[in-house]
Amino acid sequence: MKKIKVILIGAGGRGDCYTSYMADMPEKFEVVGVAEPIDSRREKIRKRHNIPEEMCFTDYKPLLALGKIADLAIVATMDRDHFEPAMMAIDLKYDLLLEKPITPTPEECIKLTENAKKNGVRVVICTVLRYTQVFNHLKEIIDSGKLGKVMAINHEECVGNVHQSHSFVRGNWGNSERSSVMLLQKSCHDIDILQWLLGKRCVKVQSFGTLSYFTEKNAPKGSPERCIDGCPVADTCPYNSVKLYLDDKKNDWFRGAATREVNASDEMVEKALRETLYGKCVYKCDNDVVDHQVVNMLFEDDITVTFSMNAFNKGGRFIHIMGTEGEVRAAIDGNNPIKVFNFETRQEEEIPYSGVDGIAGGHGGGDAGIVNTLYSYMIGEYNGNAVPTIEESCYNHLVVFAAEQSRVTNTVVDVEDYINSFK
Repeated sequence: MKKIKVILIGAGGRGDCYTSYMADMPEKFEVVGVAEPIDSRREKIRKRHNIPEEMCFTDYKPLLALGKIADLAIVATMDRDHFEPAMMAIDLKYDLLLEKPITPTPEECIKLTENAKKNGVRVVICTVLRYTQVFNHLKEIIDSGKLGKVMAINHEECVGNVHQSHSFVRGNWGNSERSSVMLLQKSCHDIDILQWLLGKRCVKVQSFGTLSYFTEKNAPKGSPERCIDGCPVADTCPYNSVKLYLDDKKNDWFRGAATREVNASDEMVEKALRETLYGKCVYKCDNDVVDHQVVNMLFEDDITVTFSMNAFNKGGRFIHIMGTEGEVRAAIDGNNPIKVFNFETRQEEEIPYSGVDGIAGGHGGGDAGIVNTLYSYMIGEYNGNAVPTIEESCYNHLVVFAAEQSRVTNTVVDVEDYINSFK
């Protein structure tokens, strides 16, 4: 069995996640180098994969300066740090597993795509919903013709109110200048999956959305800048950082993100709550990304699609696909089966699946699924249809950028015209 050698650039949550699955498949993958500035994260990867000290770096440049020492490079840095290491790795002829989004700007997305084509390398973007049971079932249902011609889709991404506060208000993705716009960073997954399910291109797009709630005008009367300093509504506020980060000892995701450390101690967490955005009142941060947004899309063959991304909910994804001969509904929570209704028989079929949406649930099995699929793809034995080309991923990102332009300019955007504006 061929073993794929891997280098990892960025050992935060996503890089750690993908390589943890690789560690469970030592006959298929071998991580031979890591670049990560945070000592505890880098050391975790080193120990897990038995990487020699001399192959562990605080910066990606000396790692890539070694030349092409592996088959695959994983780039899982922050959004605005994707472009340079990815371009350098492509120039070295590395195949790439690149965390989504590709980059925060359409110009960089196009440049990276062109560079990958020029160098003849494969770049797989981590749009992991393609590798979940539920979306593969939905794809099979559509392609089987059970629904007839698909006429419309309503799709929701319920971000979850606490997830919004953690990642998109206090966290790494709350400010678009530090990361990227909300629709890109959180929901390029969803625009991508809609295109994949339909197998058609988006023609026109219109979007509305704002940051309405997580702003200072909604701060409780008498609330301090930091929750830890004592707040009059501390007992009832769902966003009390002391409860979320310090009191909850089991939420390694939150505690690790706040401290940027592995196995964070209470002392580390308290320090973060006193010194970083994770301890700020959720209504008094420097966030500027939207907390709710809707995107209306017209696809080829007059298929209408509505996508809603919203913070004000428990969390999860929900989809309703309507065709000329039937409809299908799915709540991507791992608890409820997919329900397919046939217009002729008036019967409803239930299709069970496994996988819970969200990071804590491994994105419905998509995190493990992409790593498993990646191996067969890399060795030339993949015969599925889930893995996108970099051109397909780039196109779907450009639809997201077009939607964001629509939101900002309050216009309907022709997708092809938008793309042609970069030529």
